[in-house]
Amino acid sequence: MERIRILGTGSYVPPKVLSNADLQKMGLDTTDDWIVQRTGVRERRIAAPEVTTSDLGYEAALKAFDMAGLTAKDLDLIIVATITPDTCCPAAANWLQAKLDAPQAVTFDIAAACSGFIFALNVAEQYLKTGAAKCVLVVAAEVMTRTLDWTDRNSCILWGDGAGAAVLSLGNGGPEILSTHLHTDGVNGQDLLMPGGGSKTTPISHESVDKKLHVLKLIEANASFRVAVRHFVNSIKESAKHNNVAVEDINWFIPHQANLRMFQSIAKTLNLPMDRFYVTLDRYGNISSASCAIALDEAVRDGSIQKNDLICLPVFGGGLTWGSALIRWH
Repeated sequence: MERIRILGTGSYVPPKVLSNADLQKMGLDTTDDWIVQRTGVRERRIAAPEVTTSDLGYEAALKAFDMAGLTAKDLDLIIVATITPDTCCPAAANWLQAKLDAPQAVTFDIAAACSGFIFALNVAEQYLKTGAAKCVLVVAAEVMTRTLDWTDRNSCILWGDGAGAAVLSLGNGGPEILSTHLHTDGVNGQDLLMPGGGSKTTPISHESVDKKLHVLKLIEANASFRVAVRHFVNSIKESAKHNNVAVEDINWFIPHQANLRMFQSIAKTLNLPMDRFYVTLDRYGNISSASCAIALDEAVRDGSIQKNDLICLPVFGGGLTWGSALIRWH
């Protein structure tokens, strides 16, 4: 029976490494121990000044094509999940389409913050199920380091840059997306936001820049932590229940890479061993929508994911947005 299949995955992170020690040398009031204890992040990757979100997505897409044995000419649809597009207009997906030379594909962006990859998978799923598309490239790419206030140690220590990608199609064999689940809560979206850049703060002015309205703001971090853990846990349970599997029978949990203490709290709540959580945030930090896409690709390529494994990708992000996907790696 034809189902939604993952034909290939890919990921890319910039070569430049910014360690916790480097942040301290920049004059930030912090230490490596302080950051590691609170977040689990040891270093992150930084895109060069001339590199854009679509550049990162392009590199990840090429690796996904190589694994899938396809080219950009096979695509009907390109979806880019990002909150840091190259430009507000055109969309990052349009820039990526041009770089891939895929004029036959329809392209658009999805903005769901750290949950973006799962939201994009869900949209791709609908296009494939209805027959509106036969081959879809989903890319999650971010240049988060350009949204930061580098004097705010509670926020700037968390983020990094990179991209992940997946090529999807209907088929009879290969890794199968069993289900995707999405949720939003616009009422509480103000807890993680970037106020400037939209119609609330346009045009950009000296006043808006001086007020730091164009940088990412994390408000009520402790409350957000508790809310995130609750939604992560519920999203995992939702995926398991929908597919009639026990949570303990899921082989890998590849969450959005937010915070190591968060993962530990999720594991404790669900009575799961931490070694079932695939973690990349110590090396890359939080890359928003790209985090779980990159982690999934790395888990495939390093052999962590084995045939017939069940993989759950729970996510939580600004908006508020949250959800999950459950994959059987045939």
